[in-house]
Amino acid sequence: MDEVNSTESSQEVSNAESPLWQYVTKVEKSAGASVKSGGNTYFKCNYCDIVFMGSYSRVKAHLLQISGKGIRACRNVSKSHRLEMQRMHDQVEANKLEQEQRSQIPLPPPPPGRGIPISPFRRQEGSDSSHSTNPVDAKRRKVTMNTTLEKAFQNNARHDLDSRIARMFYTGGLLFNFARNPHYRSSYAFAATHSILGYLPPGYNALRTTLLQKERAHVERLLKPIKDSWLENGVSIVSDGWSDPQRRPLINVMAVSDGGPVFIKAIDGSGEFKDKHYIAGVLKDAIKEIGHEKVVQVITDNANVMKAAGALIEGEYPKIFWTPCVVHTLNLALKNICAAKNTEKNEVTYEECSWITRVADGASFIRVFIMNHSMRLAMFNEFCPLKLLQVADTRFASVVVTLKRLKLIKRCLQAMAISDQWASYREDDVGKAQKVKVMILSDLWWDNIDYILEFTAPIYDMLRIADTDKPCLHLVYEMWDSMIEKVKAVIYRHEGLEDDQYSSFWVVVYDILINRWTKNSTPLHCLAHSLNPKYYSIEWISENPKRIPPHRDHEISMERSKCLERYFEDENDLTVVKYEFAKFSGGRFPSPSALTDRRNEEYIHTATKMWDIAGDSWNESDMHGGAGILENAALTLDEPELEAIVIGNVNTSATTSESEVRSEAIDLEDDDICV
Repeated sequence: MDEVNSTESSQEVSNAESPLWQYVTKVEKSAGASVKSGGNTYFKCNYCDIVFMGSYSRVKAHLLQISGKGIRACRNVSKSHRLEMQRMHDQVEANKLEQEQRSQIPLPPPPPGRGIPISPFRRQEGSDSSHSTNPVDAKRRKVTMNTTLEKAFQNNARHDLDSRIARMFYTGGLLFNFARNPHYRSSYAFAATHSILGYLPPGYNALRTTLLQKERAHVERLLKPIKDSWLENGVSIVSDGWSDPQRRPLINVMAVSDGGPVFIKAIDGSGEFKDKHYIAGVLKDAIKEIGHEKVVQVITDNANVMKAAGALIEGEYPKIFWTPCVVHTLNLALKNICAAKNTEKNEVTYEECSWITRVADGASFIRVFIMNHSMRLAMFNEFCPLKLLQVADTRFASVVVTLKRLKLIKRCLQAMAISDQWASYREDDVGKAQKVKVMILSDLWWDNIDYILEFTAPIYDMLRIADTDKPCLHLVYEMWDSMIEKVKAVIYRHEGLEDDQYSSFWVVVYDILINRWTKNSTPLHCLAHSLNPKYYSIEWISENPKRIPPHRDHEISMERSKCLERYFEDENDLTVVKYEFAKFSGGRFPSPSALTDRRNEEYIHTATKMWDIAGDSWNESDMHGGAGILENAALTLDEPELEAIVIGNVNTSATTSESEVRSEAIDLEDDDICV
């Protein structure tokens, strides 16, 4: 056996980096055997004829008799052969080390004259010695390079560390913006403050396993207070689909509350038929994970499959509402207006809105014409510091975003079109260049862009407000009404019409907005609108003569009743809730912020308390002389003495007398309450 050499391993080709493979023979796997990943294989030792499984590291441990590697040492290898194997292994390791050293690029040397940092005030005064031509000053700099003070600053060590960090960025392809990461800076500051001898940063495996698990557990602990508040305050489940860089269809599920959004999970939907049952199953799993008693609503986009899945959710959980995404609804409304389709059913809309489509197509044509040719793009970059945006169709309000950027660079485009470079540029398709020039220099074309941006601004502004992490369920209903009124005002002002006159373009836009709002509105929107004190305030109601408080609006009251009936199945509980709402909505609030805590100083020492007692009939002069008001000064709405105080008709004017307000009794069956 001592005469075994490499010729007995004719099945293997000698590997310069793994020379010990030649002393073993790879064998075929036995039937049904499974080999773990990671380069493992079956091999038979040429000395002991025992078959093992493993990679080159186990071959080395077996032949060189290295313990602690999960494989027993070969006792049949002679000492001379083992020394030869060790020599070959050491030679390979030495070659690797030498190659690594040759491939290493030395760090840049410190800049000449690098010494103790000079005060910026001295630099401003022009007394920086580095710019001096006096040979005496140069000699002084040379002498002071290695002074004790400079060593205390460790300038050379600082320079070397900067160079190593910079090289990490360059060789690792890290973004320069990563240097602004606060954790990046704090980690080096911590290492500089705490002298940890022999410390090495975590490696590849530690970062993706143990440290990642610890960080996740830590984040879960930080999120616990937010999750604990879900039972009391409620939570909304938000779900949407997207594709990752590998084109895998992923479904995100998040939980949103007043504590902020919390990521729940992402599901890979590859190979799944995403019908209503599959989507509903994903949402039901999230509801069960969070707890159905905590969930108020499930928010998705407006696709038909999502609507059907939402109906299944509401059927199984009557107290959970499916709510279409407001931002997605507004985006669809903008698409219907700015990219009207030429179909038989959409004939009227296309006739009125086709000019918008032509303007948007012209803007896209200009962008493509400039960006698809290096000469034109170089010419554009010379005249304009901003870039043309290539907005994806999946982005919200893509047409509006494109037109806003074009308007921003209008002067630059016009300067380019009338420049000598544009006039001297020649291309095969001169017609396209002329078409672009005509559009850029056309005042009518730019006026159309201004008009589009002006009447779509209320829609775009509402979209931006809703597309945030801040809760806005209680604002949606009023935002839709205000947005529609603002759009009408812009269109009528542009067309020079009075409010009672007819505008065919406005009728089309109005129908689109109303149809989208009808599909988006839910009873939950109406309930949230009804519980917002802002919409009962005299200040808000007086802003527009058409405004009425929510409990006087028939549509809102009907939808609110549906919502309350789903929440409170017991008739007694429903009656109590309606009574509480009647007390809440019976009087107008003097200002949107009037509903304050009765225990704070503002309530006790300001007019809020007096208004709370007397309602709309309170007059500021009563604070000093109104004996009737002062009789009830110690009472609150929570005390039995005030339960019988009449709420009154909130449709009366702000000058309604106290006697008139107190003369009407609460009737829960009255249609005026509309609970």
